[in-house]
Amino acid sequence: AYKSGAARFPPVTTQHHSKPPAMIAPGQKIPSVKIKQVVGELPTEVDTAELFAGKKKAVLFSLPGAFTPTCSQKHLPGYVERLNELTENGVDLVACLSVNDAFVMKAWAEQSGALGKIVMLADGSATFTKALGIEQDLGAHGMGVRALRGVFVIENGEVKSVEIEPPGKFDVSGAEACVRSLKKK
Repeated sequence: AYKSGAARFPPVTTQHHSKPPAMIAPGQKIPSVKIKQVVGELPTEVDTAELFAGKKKAVLFSLPGAFTPTCSQKHLPGYVERLNELTENGVDLVACLSVNDAFVMKAWAEQSGALGKIVMLADGSATFTKALGIEQDLGAHGMGVRALRGVFVIENGEVKSVEIEPPGKFDVSGAEACVRSLKKK
């Protein structure tokens, strides 16, 4: 029976969490996180460190969400259109990261012509996004936690460059800017 003043549940304690990890920087290895990769009819689990480890050079671009205006009109289509230029500049793998489920990412890849060309990484719980330190809270816009818009050049699992867009901008993370940057190296 309930007694006045008696605790029915454990007391609520305030947990002091450490700061979120800093954004990944050149020279660091891609963290090992299991997320979904769109392959065929069903999503498959992939370890992010393993995905990028054996690649001579990879490009990972991150964006706030599938089917959102800039992502659908510029970001993903640009990488599909310039895939040949990227491979001509030594890129072995191009991957798109978004905080969406694998079924949304598959539908988006099919609609945009990216399926089978761009590796679509579905980070439904934002675990990889948070491990990279590129999460943003878009809850005020009804979107929850999402990835910042950016691009990473990765060689043998090690980050070589990071370009993150300021809010509302699309200048440094698109395929055109990525190709220009690769040609300079």
